[in-house]
Amino acid sequence: MKTYDYAFKFTKDDDGWVITCRDLPEAISQADANEDRIDVAQGCLQAALESRIRDNESLPVASKLRRGEVEVSPPAATAAKAALYDAMREAGISKSELAHRLGVDEKEVRRMLDAGHGTKLPRIAEAVEALGRHLHIALV
Repeated sequence: MKTYDYAFKFTKDDDGWVITCRDLPEAISQADANEDRIDVAQGCLQAALESRIRDNESLPVASKLRRGEVEVSPPAATAAKAALYDAMREAGISKSELAHRLGVDEKEVRRMLDAGHGTKLPRIAEAVEALGRHLHIALV
């Protein structure tokens, strides 16, 4: 089972916090002292995952937490799209092939992976199942 919860480090500086993630080097941000640094980290994580999906790059397996790190989760919709993306890559299936399996136009599969499109969760789960996988939701 793969999750999309990553370890983030919050380093205090003069203006607030520097936010980094060792698994996703491009996920770096800053939070003012009065901002919720977890919210900023979550937005940073979402942007990094969406960018990797858009650029057809791999999504790393999350490393175990180290001392001083905090686990940050992306929004549920982003995690679901990341799971679909990973399932497609692992199966070696193109967007066109998945569309064929689902009986839809390839544009619909592109929209499922598009961060700007609000695909409904049951539709993403159906696509993941067409790849022989199962989308698992957990309450933590």
